[in-house]
Amino acid sequence: MINYYTDGSCSPNPGPGGFAVIKDTELAIIGHESLSTNIRMEGRAIVSALHDSNGESCQIFSDSEFWVNVTTKWGISWETNGWSKKNGEIKNLDIVKEVIRLYKQSDAKLVWVRGHVGNISNELADKWANKAREERLTGKFLL
Repeated sequence: MINYYTDGSCSPNPGPGGFAVIKDTELAIIGHESLSTNIRMEGRAIVSALHDSNGESCQIFSDSEFWVNVTTKWGISWETNGWSKKNGEIKNLDIVKEVIRLYKQSDAKLVWVRGHVGNISNELADKWANKAREERLTGKFLL
């Protein structure tokens, strides 16, 4: 089973953003956007991990409780309700739709982990997400 750790970074928020995906224990994917938000970057990281898994059994660890809930709970009911929710518009709907589509096609389990508490792979994802934001890095590193 593949283990992914994902993270996103934006500073200021909104502002330049970056994301990173660690596959097992090595950098796999990084990307950036010139103008983004932390939430968008966290979502992009999960999308990238789901693409990379290509249907293989995997666990995706994220310190974004928001995206874990969107992917495993809220987004599925939003889709059922025609991409609407009771309390107004769904922000980042483009990423939400992509995450839900990929997640439903995958053999992935999303797991929330507390950030910045010494989890080596989570810290590595954070480091590379910041580096992608700061240096505008984009690429896939493991094939």
